Amino acid sequence: MSRKPAPASPPSPAWQRTLYILAFNQLASTAGFSSVFPFLPLYVEELGSTTGLSIEVLAGLVYSGQAFSMMLASPIWGNLADRFGRKLMIQRATFGGTILLLLMAFVRSAEELILLRVIQGLVSGVIAANNALTASVAPRERSGYAMGVLQMSMGVGIAIGPLMGGAIADAFGYRMAFYVTAALLFIAGMVVTLWIREPIRDQTTDRSDRPTFLQEWKSIFLAAGVSSTFVLRFLTQMGRMMVFAILAFFARELLTNEDQINSTVGLMMGITSGAATLSAVYLGKLGDRIGHRKILIASTLMSGLVYLPQAAVTEAWQLVALQGLAGVALGGVIPSIAALLANYTEPGHEGAVYGLDNSINSAGRSVAPLVGGFIAGWFGIRATFTMTAGVFFLTALLAYLLLPKPALRSTTSEQTA
Repeated sequence: MSRKPAPASPPSPAWQRTLYILAFNQLASTAGFSSVFPFLPLYVEELGSTTGLSIEVLAGLVYSGQAFSMMLASPIWGNLADRFGRKLMIQRATFGGTILLLLMAFVRSAEELILLRVIQGLVSGVIAANNALTASVAPRERSGYAMGVLQMSMGVGIAIGPLMGGAIADAFGYRMAFYVTAALLFIAGMVVTLWIREPIRDQTTDRSDRPTFLQEWKSIFLAAGVSSTFVLRFLTQMGRMMVFAILAFFARELLTNEDQINSTVGLMMGITSGAATLSAVYLGKLGDRIGHRKILIASTLMSGLVYLPQAAVTEAWQLVALQGLAGVALGGVIPSIAALLANYTEPGHEGAVYGLDNSINSAGRSVAPLVGGFIAGWFGIRATFTMTAGVFFLTALLAYLLLPKPALRSTTSEQTA
């Protein structure tokens, strides 16, 4: 864009300012949360069990427990966001996460860590809160771009977080990474507290004639395309998370030197998220032009094609490279689904829509590590990657068969970002 406009170049629209602040919040909070991902199963192994459960089961529960509780809480937080303000929900998620992640540095057993992760799921949910506020302020014809920016920020955060967390864990121990995570979440919450102004209409709407929670959820599910999109959200999240619980163990199997295992897994996750970051904004904007349904079908199909050969890798670098290609495809999956939900639903229900979306997302995350762990236990770690590819192929087929083509809106097409 030209930097020497004529007389009085108008300022950036208010929704874009809000979007960029939320993008920073998304980056800082996801960097904090994801900094512990590379070593969570190994932290569980170090802590040990007080109940005699196997390390494999506990490693699955440390992911699934948090996701299951988030699945239960997210729809309620989403409805409350529509009634009392979406900014408030972002503050709840970031500051609540700050306290809980700090407490995780002091746990004495794997069971205590899992308990705190379950509570974290009940009070957190930054991504859903950011999606809801963004969808409420961004024009519908720019929803793909807006969700792509949030996905890009999430990708940068998840790219930085595991690298940082893995390096800190190798250098200073696992507990230090939780201190850093808590600090990043606190910064993310303060940025929103100080600089986001939620539109007044969102906080002064008369609540007396609003539908009940159940009525609102029913109307959302009955909207054309929404139920199918939620099914696809569940499947894509299943595909993304099935290998999480076994990734560190598989990397350790491939490596000849185990001294830098945390850094290696962090690098792998960082490259995957970095690739997703590079593709997210482009594919989000492309979806605004050619349709998010097409982007979703192509991205899930590519994901299946990239996960399939991961079952046959013999070197760690091969796994890293294929995970990076998977990231490119995932950069199109997440913003496409978020944009489809924005297009299939009516304004004013963003909190409820993305609360339900986060609940279904969390359902996939709660089931996936356990399924992945059981497949690895029964058929071997490599079979988990084959099953993941199958989930993405199924998702592409269902997206082609079930998703209605979004109604064309009259577009005052803005070709500039």
